[in-house]
Amino acid sequence: MTELNGSEYNAVFFDLDGTLVDTAPDMVAILQQLQRDHGVEPTGYELARSYTSHGSIGLLRVAFSDQDIDYGHELHQQFLERYAESICVESRIFDGLHELIDTLDEIACPWGVVTNKPEALTGPLMVALGLADRTVCIVSGDTLSVKKPHPAPVLLACDIAGVDPETAIYIGDAERDIESGQRAGTATIAAAYGYVTEDDDPREWNADVIAMTTEELTQIVLKAVNLDA
Repeated sequence: MTELNGSEYNAVFFDLDGTLVDTAPDMVAILQQLQRDHGVEPTGYELARSYTSHGSIGLLRVAFSDQDIDYGHELHQQFLERYAESICVESRIFDGLHELIDTLDEIACPWGVVTNKPEALTGPLMVALGLADRTVCIVSGDTLSVKKPHPAPVLLACDIAGVDPETAIYIGDAERDIESGQRAGTATIAAAYGYVTEDDDPREWNADVIAMTTEELTQIVLKAVNLDA
C-alpha cells in the first residue's frame, strides 16, 4: 500500500458497483435466472461477478455470447425489469466501508457516488442501503448526456460538492473510472478488490494508488483527508 501525494484532500467520490457496493449477488442471480429461462447454461458466479462493473450489457454479452446485445435488446429489457424488482436483495456495502463513510460523515468530509448505472436503478439501490440522504451527490449514468470515461460526471460531482477537482479523490474498480477521474483532474484510487476480469490489470490503469482491500482503501483515504485510520 502507498499513499496519495500532494495537498490535503477534502472530498471523496466512489464508483458504485464493485467499489462501494457489492451488487454482484443480485445482478448475477438475475442473469443466471434469465439464462435458465432461455435454455442457456448459467455462467459461473465468479466469471459473471468479474463483469458486473461492465453493467447489464457487459453481463449479457458474456452470458449470451451468440447474440448481438446492445441497449434496447429484448434480453436487456428483461434483465432491467427483473433487476428493478430485486434491486437490493443480497447487495451490501463492502465490508469495511461502512466505517469509512461513517468517519467521513463524522469529520464532515463530503462524499458522493459517480456511477454509470442509470438513475432508475441507482436511486432505489441507494435508498435501500440507507445511503441516499448521506451523500453530497449522486451522479448516475444518465444524469448527463455522457458517462464515464468522460470527465463530465466527475466534474459535476465536484461542482455539486463545491470542491476543486485537484482536492478530490475518485475511487473505482474499472479503467473507465480511473480515466474519468484523471481527465477531471482528481486524484484516483483503483479498487482492485472489485470486479476485475482475468484479462484486466489495475496496475495498467495508471491510478495514483491501488487499494487491494477495503482495509487498504480506508487507510489511504483517511490519511489523504488528514485523518489517520
